[in-house]
Amino acid sequence: MALGILGRKVGMTQVYDETGNLIPVTVVEAGPCTVLQVRTKAKDGYEAVQLGFADKPRRLAPRSELGHVSAIEGVRAKKRSESGVATLPKADCEPQRFVRELPKEEGDAAYEVGQKVTVDAFAEVKAVDVIGMIKGRGFSGVMKQHGFHGLCASHGVKRHHRAAGSIASHSTERGRSGKIKKGKKMSGRWGNERVTIRNLRVIRVDKETNSLLVCGAIPGPNGGYVIVRKTNKKVGINGVVVVQATKAKKGKK
Repeated sequence: MALGILGRKVGMTQVYDETGNLIPVTVVEAGPCTVLQVRTKAKDGYEAVQLGFADKPRRLAPRSELGHVSAIEGVRAKKRSESGVATLPKADCEPQRFVRELPKEEGDAAYEVGQKVTVDAFAEVKAVDVIGMIKGRGFSGVMKQHGFHGLCASHGVKRHHRAAGSIASHSTERGRSGKIKKGKKMSGRWGNERVTIRNLRVIRVDKETNSLLVCGAIPGPNGGYVIVRKTNKKVGINGVVVVQATKAKKGKK
């Protein structure tokens, strides 16, 4: 079973299926990824695999990133070898631009440091979850962010056309607290959040170009990095794939 793969969003297009139906798809450049580390329960307390995507020039990588992928001779390494501390295996590759750690579950294939993960792992996968950072739009008002209608442009309204209006309830009247309720739609920072689009159908897997075509849209701009994983969401009624967007709320697990 495929653990997951890292990639880059290329853009959206349209393809025809076998019956001639036109399907909107997003092209993802998935892999090849290099296994940088393998976490084990005996050593780290949990099981996971750390993947890296897109090579970075060595002149742009700090020493910490260079030492993470290849052995670097130094004073600390010399002292550790003299004291008998076992060195961790290195992938012996170029520094990676996009590095993420994916939790390992039962049934996932075994991975080794330095192994290459390609899009072939999704050849038999029918649906995937795509994780990415949505576009950041800065500080936005309620009309742009939430679609508020705004106040009327009548005679008595002055410089208050795009305001949010009332935000709180009555103060201590009939049991109301007077406080602003959680989740109230207000102005503020919009976008730049980690979002997961679940249960997207895999339309095509192109091994030659390392391309993965999924049905529908995925988060992030063109060229943005994404994580693709096999979905754990069940298919809907009559075989219809259900798409659901979820995002982590601040302060809640």
